[in-house]
Amino acid sequence: MTIERDEFGFDAPAPLGYPGRLGLEDGHPTGPKLGEPLPDFVLPDAFGRELRFHEDRGNAKAVVVFFRSAIW
Repeated sequence: MTIERDEFGFDAPAPLGYPGRLGLEDGHPTGPKLGEPLPDFVLPDAFGRELRFHEDRGNAKAVVVFFRSAIW
């Protein structure tokens, strides 16, 4: 397996021209701006129970991190 590093230092076992390694097109929406409120969303917790983001955090501040995973 050959690991190729792109210009951003991202290593992956996929060729540099692979579609999964291409960047987003100009003007593509990437999500809320810094400081902009997130819409409410529901995700399962570790036990499969629904967790509502805004309901769970109440008035507390939160940091949400979206991490680009490796290409499998």
